[in-house]
Amino acid sequence: MLRRKAYEYFLDWKKQRKKKALCVTGARQIGKTTLIRAFGRENYEHFVEINFITDKNATAIFSGSLDADTIITNLSAYARKPMEPNRTLILLDEVQECPEARTAIKFLVEDGRFDYIESGSLMGVRHKEVASYPVGFEELYRMYPMDFEEFLWANGVQPSTIDYLHKSFETLMPISPSVHETMKKLFLSYIVVGGMPEVVQLYVDTHDVAKVAALQTDILELYRMDISKYAQGNDKLKIRAIFDSIPSQLNAKNRRFILTDVDINGRQLRYANSFEWLADAGVALPCYNVSEPRAPLMLNEKHSLFKLFMGDVGLLCAACMENVQFSILQGDLEINMGSILENVIAQQIKSAGLSLHFFDAKKYGELDFVVQNGLHIELVEVKSGKDYKKHAALDKVRQVGEWHAERSYVFCQGNIEEDDGVIYLPWYEIMFLKPNRLPESLKFEVDLSSLP
Repeated sequence: MLRRKAYEYFLDWKKQRKKKALCVTGARQIGKTTLIRAFGRENYEHFVEINFITDKNATAIFSGSLDADTIITNLSAYARKPMEPNRTLILLDEVQECPEARTAIKFLVEDGRFDYIESGSLMGVRHKEVASYPVGFEELYRMYPMDFEEFLWANGVQPSTIDYLHKSFETLMPISPSVHETMKKLFLSYIVVGGMPEVVQLYVDTHDVAKVAALQTDILELYRMDISKYAQGNDKLKIRAIFDSIPSQLNAKNRRFILTDVDINGRQLRYANSFEWLADAGVALPCYNVSEPRAPLMLNEKHSLFKLFMGDVGLLCAACMENVQFSILQGDLEINMGSILENVIAQQIKSAGLSLHFFDAKKYGELDFVVQNGLHIELVEVKSGKDYKKHAALDKVRQVGEWHAERSYVFCQGNIEEDDGVIYLPWYEIMFLKPNRLPESLKFEVDLSSLP
């Protein structure tokens, strides 16, 4: 099985003395169920899986009273497996198909006999169907396609190599030329293959890019089928049109999503639910413009101006239908790499747990990404060509005193270098841009002794 960072998160969750149900969400085909199964079988004496798509009869478990004793009796009868208290994990897979199960989680967690993981690809899309949310009884965890570091693990890159690259990121020491060239090739491979686990495994086993592209095309069609099956009424056509237009929209000069390119009479308000559907399903990543590159970014968001990235860069390459994969792998960067590079950087930023924003104003120009890390702002530019030291917008924004950013990064094909306050990093070093750790304890107490 491919190594995933989420597995370590699951282990930490299991160690909690009074744990909530773990609710794992994310797009189809990113490996949620496979990973949860492996975790359950390797860390519990008993593992029970209920899938509400493959077995429509499973919804009957939650069709009556939702008290814990009744549900557990029904679960035991259905599973026909031992269910020993404190030694059993129960997976409720594709739980969006049974809203009553989501409601019942509160009572099952309070009962405390077993551990529960809920999983679903379209839970955000179908959230309105849940009668009563188990607020305070679920621990939410969002999974994404494999990131670049996980891709390196799958391809046999040694931990010592990754440690070396990480140390270079922290110290800003240049990477040896041979390692740098190899890592660039691996990163270009990742752009073509992406992070869908089945696709990564096929690439590792065969290194056949034609087979990789064929499988990616199948996944894209599965996403289109999900739109037809789960989207409501007239939204189906809107969502499908938006999804299919993502590659061409990113290929435009400023990469902003222009709604009138999809519908000449389109209005943002009428399409808002359609964009939200794709984001909730995990197949698209919205990146909103901000009025100012200062914290908190969410207060500066302008939802009328945004970019829409594909959830997986490999799927973006497959959707382009221009055989760009072979050009990329051969190092031919004359093709329009800008949009593809922005997509892969956006994917890495999002999977690291950071939010996606960009800044664009006539007075300053456009910054590819503005990242809020804690209370600090980090400016990110992505360059595909050799003239990566030309960044007029970045220079202008850095000169605004009240917008002082903690760091300014340019991800490029060059080696590590710091020049005039700008940090130049190879594209592959994006895997080390991660959220700052929160303190384990942050106590605050007001002294009341001066009050009468």
